[in-house]
Amino acid sequence: MTAPFLEAPADGDAPVAPRFLWLDLTRNCQLECTHCYNASGPSGSHGDMSRENWLSVLDQAAGYGIRLVQMIGGEPTMHPHFAELVEHALDVGLKVEVYSNLVHVEADCWRLLQREGVSLATSYYGPPAQHNSVTKRPSHARTLTNIKRAVAKRIPLRASVVVLDPSETGAEATAELHALGVKDVRVDHTRPFGRAAEGRKPHTGGLCGRCGDGRASIGPDGQVSPCVFSTWIGVGNARHTPLAAILGGPEMADAQAAIRQGRGLTRSMSCGPDSPCGPDDQQPPCGPETDDECTPGYPGTECSPRN
Repeated sequence: MTAPFLEAPADGDAPVAPRFLWLDLTRNCQLECTHCYNASGPSGSHGDMSRENWLSVLDQAAGYGIRLVQMIGGEPTMHPHFAELVEHALDVGLKVEVYSNLVHVEADCWRLLQREGVSLATSYYGPPAQHNSVTKRPSHARTLTNIKRAVAKRIPLRASVVVLDPSETGAEATAELHALGVKDVRVDHTRPFGRAAEGRKPHTGGLCGRCGDGRASIGPDGQVSPCVFSTWIGVGNARHTPLAAILGGPEMADAQAAIRQGRGLTRSMSCGPDSPCGPDDQQPPCGPETDDECTPGYPGTECSPRN
């Protein structure tokens, strides 16, 4: 028996059942970005989730009513079963967005990215010196070359220009990407998690307030959290608990309530134009196909989780 796909009631008080999942496949990455939300890098592991665990998650997600998954990390293409997981997601009717640093893309991966139902996303940090300074590697040339290739291959692509200084607008990098043919370019700011936290403990003040509302994240250890930024708030583990029981369970509901309470928000006021959110909060780290007031994480969105 599959769980029903629930829409929010008219009063807007009850959270929406998740319809989008971040699949945080790995902490392994070629880069060591200064602001990485989960501190991924060359020494990162693929975690405890086995191939069978991830395949089961995809099956359960499709049965639960999930519409879309985003494969992220770390660098998701470095996961040993990446291609198989994308193929399986498509086979069970899910759409897939791959969030890649585009440092290295093999020929087979390009063919996979050109499949119907697959889209691509990446982060960009501006001029070569600035981009390389952020990633701690000479990565700019490779990422830019592969952005051009994705455009040439007509792969649906969105790019997030991530600015580390609140005073920056990202206008120059945005214009550069538009000139290359990237139509969907958004500007986002760093958030106080992972390396960007600089040793500070995570707290709900850095969240948008909509975590878990229509979206959820599964990490490489199987832990489910309301979003990729709130991984310290575990609500269950997909390795040994059915996904529907976690997403619709009391721990998720409690986490949602605690996050909204911590932000001083109700669901109906979260991150809307008339809400008490600040400028950064109106670009929250949410999932795709959400309400207009909170719409990052997929084509047509305002921000990216890879920051």
